[in-house]
Amino acid sequence: MGERSSSAARTPAKTPTLKRQASSSAGTQKTIVQFFSKSTSVSRPTPTPNPTTKAPDSSPCLRESKRTNTLPQAPKSSSLTPVPSSDAIEPASSQENLSVSTVKTTTKLPVPSSSPTRKSRKPVNYAEASDDEDDDPFVRLRTASTRRRTRTTAAIVDDGDDYEEDAASNDLPEDDDDMIDFVVSDESDEGSQSKKRKRPATSKAVSRKKSHVSSPIKEEEYEEVDDEAMLDVPVPSTAQQWRYDPNNVASATTRTAPTQLARRTLKTKEKAHTREPEDRYPWLANIVDINKKPRGDPDYDPSSVYVPPGAWNNFSPFEKQYWEIKQKLWDTVVFFKKGKFYELYENDATIGHQLFDLKLTDRVNMRMVGVPESSLDMWVNQFVAKGYKVARVDQMESALGKEMRERGDTSAKSKKADKIIRRELACILTGGTLVDGSMLQDDLATYCASIKESTVDGNPAFGITFVDCATGQFSVTEFEDDTDLTKFETFVAQTSPRELILEKSRISTKALRILKNNTSPMTIWNYLKSGSEFWDAETTRRELENSNYFAKEDDGEGAWPDTLAKAKGKDLLMSALGALVQYLRVLKLEGDLLSQGSFDWYTPIRRNGTLILDGQTLINLEIFSNTVNGGQDGTLFTLLNRCVTPFGKRLFRQWVCHPLCDIKRINERLDAVDMLNSDKGMREKFTSQMTRMPDLERLISRIHAASCKPEDFVRVLEGFEQIEYTMELLGEVGGGNGLVERLVASMPNLSEPLTYWKTAFDRKKAKEDRLLIPERGIEEDFDNSQDRIEAIKEELQTLLTGKKSELKCKTLKFTDIGKEVYQIEAPKAVKVPRDWRQMSATASVKRYYFDELTNLVRELQEAEETHSQIVKEVAARFFRRFDADYETWSQSIRIISQLDCLISLAKASSSLGEPSCRPEFVDQERSVVEFSELRHPCMLNAVADFIPNDIELGGDSPNINLLTGANAAGKSTVLRMSCIAVIMAQIGCHVPATSARLTPVDRIMSRLGANDNIFASQSTFFVELSETKKILAEATPRSLVILDELGRGTSSYDGVAVAQAVLHHIATHVGCVGFFATHYHSLATEFENHTEIRPRRMQIHVDEEERRVTFLYKLEDGIAEGSFGMHCAAMCGISSRVIERAEVAAKEWEHTSRLKESLEKAKSGCYIPLGVLSDVSSLLKGGDELEKRGVEVLLKTIEAL
Repeated sequence: MGERSSSAARTPAKTPTLKRQASSSAGTQKTIVQFFSKSTSVSRPTPTPNPTTKAPDSSPCLRESKRTNTLPQAPKSSSLTPVPSSDAIEPASSQENLSVSTVKTTTKLPVPSSSPTRKSRKPVNYAEASDDEDDDPFVRLRTASTRRRTRTTAAIVDDGDDYEEDAASNDLPEDDDDMIDFVVSDESDEGSQSKKRKRPATSKAVSRKKSHVSSPIKEEEYEEVDDEAMLDVPVPSTAQQWRYDPNNVASATTRTAPTQLARRTLKTKEKAHTREPEDRYPWLANIVDINKKPRGDPDYDPSSVYVPPGAWNNFSPFEKQYWEIKQKLWDTVVFFKKGKFYELYENDATIGHQLFDLKLTDRVNMRMVGVPESSLDMWVNQFVAKGYKVARVDQMESALGKEMRERGDTSAKSKKADKIIRRELACILTGGTLVDGSMLQDDLATYCASIKESTVDGNPAFGITFVDCATGQFSVTEFEDDTDLTKFETFVAQTSPRELILEKSRISTKALRILKNNTSPMTIWNYLKSGSEFWDAETTRRELENSNYFAKEDDGEGAWPDTLAKAKGKDLLMSALGALVQYLRVLKLEGDLLSQGSFDWYTPIRRNGTLILDGQTLINLEIFSNTVNGGQDGTLFTLLNRCVTPFGKRLFRQWVCHPLCDIKRINERLDAVDMLNSDKGMREKFTSQMTRMPDLERLISRIHAASCKPEDFVRVLEGFEQIEYTMELLGEVGGGNGLVERLVASMPNLSEPLTYWKTAFDRKKAKEDRLLIPERGIEEDFDNSQDRIEAIKEELQTLLTGKKSELKCKTLKFTDIGKEVYQIEAPKAVKVPRDWRQMSATASVKRYYFDELTNLVRELQEAEETHSQIVKEVAARFFRRFDADYETWSQSIRIISQLDCLISLAKASSSLGEPSCRPEFVDQERSVVEFSELRHPCMLNAVADFIPNDIELGGDSPNINLLTGANAAGKSTVLRMSCIAVIMAQIGCHVPATSARLTPVDRIMSRLGANDNIFASQSTFFVELSETKKILAEATPRSLVILDELGRGTSSYDGVAVAQAVLHHIATHVGCVGFFATHYHSLATEFENHTEIRPRRMQIHVDEEERRVTFLYKLEDGIAEGSFGMHCAAMCGISSRVIERAEVAAKEWEHTSRLKESLEKAKSGCYIPLGVLSDVSSLLKGGDELEKRGVEVLLKTIEAL
């Protein structure tokens, strides 16, 4: 990530601006750069041509210049700030040749004392992005006498408000000016932005604020200044340098030379965003990590960057604050809070500009882009979706809070670093650790997994811990695996982790290949250093003990969760847990998640009570994702998942991963499904009440972390109230002793904990104002703080009433202008005391402050600042009080989840159409799987006329069906269809058949298709044999096995030999039920007399003349006459000439056909199959390889001969 960011930063983000030449035609022409540049919402002043320039008499430009002021006027615009957005800004005029920056000149307009942009920034509430006076509070005016004298000379000409900047803004830091190019429109400023600003008509220009005049150097940083210089228009630095005479336009040119010369000499200064980072920060030219390790070094840490000591001496306070955080987050996009905006700097700014076209500008010496605070979540989602880690740095205090802190801490005043607003890293967001439900893609769990690999007695062993950060649910496991890493692959297939934490240089190549082949391209990979980052078991145990993550609030102590306590001695597991805890600690998440204490034991392959579906089977049968595009269309999970609650969907995925194999539990679910389908009233009541249920499981985790939004807290309370009401409705319907009735009866009593919350706070304000405001009497400190604010407001009203009487003016009133609140507004004719300071004015009124009013306003602002902190504390108390009943809330969620899953099965069963049936499970020694007129469940909606088939495996029939048929005749569909039906039956769902009878299957094993594995350096045949070996080793008489075209990855000789040996072994010695599909028709002849193998084929109709095959898709007894590959080739459009030559070659060289002929001839004599000979030989040698079952099958086969 760090490398990508660095390379992105080296790409010029903006074409260097061409040096612009001043000319008389510049006013009517655009440069190439201007032509292709985007318009912004701020229109730059476009001055009229120099009045000394000659022009034709007919020129409207000349006529205008003779009667109007030639100086630039602030343009009329609804927005005073440009928008740093990628959205195009529509021009103000629909005519192509009218630039949006054109300004209509007005007569009798004096020259402003500073640039128009600078002037308009006062009412803009961006917090002006000063170096940390972003949110400047109200400040007493220390230059009242000077400002008052200035004000008395101003005449009012219209109703537009004329605001005066206070003295505090004189001290704006240098980097304040760098935000003029980047300012995001703020909705809170719309009112003030829409006001007109006009200057009074006077023969003398008056400086509104002398100390605010900017030097030419500072002014050069604005693009507006560059345009004025280019157009040869004089730009004043002080009002005294200019004397405007409306009757003599030429007088304005007498003082242009010094200013023009000064500005031309300053043209050499470049914007920071037009230069490469290494030009401004030389240490970025050759990046090394914080330990001075260069890229390419085995120990290089991409998450950090080294900042040399000398660089810190040259940093401004804000730069220092930024790089102190960024140097440890080099591979992370850092959103830095400034006022009401979040900003990205340097490499992060380049990424934002290049990926999302955010407006690139500067802050001090750094590139910068920014987004409004209100849209932060949207932009974070955008970056996370691109695979980036995102950090959020928040302001820990407001500007007023900063001033209050400095006043209370005298030592801080001597520290320059404390002169800026305090900021801290709030959190780091990654794709696998998102906690806010609104940022997650769907309702399913998103896992971050930590994996520790080792060996035990020569076998691979794994310790794994993974967490769903949105719910705070941890799962831990430790297991030994086989050489094929079957359990590990099953874990990856079941969980599909979004983020991985691995030990650097300590994970095997085979495990890496499984991860790469079974995870998405967007998976985040983290390699941690052993010891310091990837903790060992002892370090983990020590850290967990010392950190008191599981401590209770009442006594400060707490025992480890039961699951974790039992696993305390498992070193691999504890090491994996330690790595995850350390990683979450870096993300600022570990405390909130671990303190919930939600740990459970995960078993990838549950051998007791559940049907085992390993990773390969989940993929081959398309349980969760299809093989076409990796999506969920056409999958079993999509077919069955009808859950209406988010937490119900997550539980249902676990049900599909682990179907039952206990007959009693299966029948309980089937009984519940039948009851819900027979009494649809209960089903419909539950669905109607739960359809809009929020994700309570995730939200109560946010409440535990005290990071829940007030409006979401209300949704949680309303959700549990809805659950309470729904359970009352279901209780009226129930009354039996079935699974549904037991779940309803086990629901905890929610009325008691919910009673308090019905009157605890104002829910309407929580939704609308997003504040938790307690009702009177709930929180004493809140009430006292609110009373203090009300008392100050009453004092203000009393003061206003007294001034009305004193001045004998009943129209006096308070007016808020931006942050300068409670200004006294008086008609212009009212004579006010001399100590009143005028703050703003319109054509008819003036607004004032005086000492007594200033003190009260200041007291009010400080009281409100303190009150805002109390509001946060009250919210935290509410969350802790709610979290005290965490077990009650969790239990109710689990019950609703199970009910939701049962109703989902009922809905899925009723949607199968006809025929469909309840499966019958039998408990007998010999395995059986029988379906009558079975249709593929996942194709019911896609194919209207699906051909049903009868499936008979085991019982009174042979265990194995040897399936032959033409290419594309439907063999693979029959195989998958049988497995899917078994899974549905054992989950507890009906199946699309007229009848279904089976013994519970303990494992489904599959070998489908023929694909190589380039990343694993495995050929097609190697992959086939590897999967087959797993089947031979782990299949039992209760297993369902499907093998499709085994041996086609090698030559016919080897392929036939392998297929024959495998088929003989599973039919004779393993005793499992299943299908063996093949194109080696000689196998049917070889096993014709085997009592556990039944030859079957797919029906077809062949037209030899036209070489056409009609597929009937019906399963019948017998052996296929051939594969009809040439007919399929003709149907695909291959030329007849090629096909004819292929037929000649096939007849001459087809090995299996000749083998079949030789077998037929041998049968006329005395032929004994090779499998029988092998078993007899083994018996004669006295070996123990044949168990009782193998001997029985051998005897039956010999008898059949």
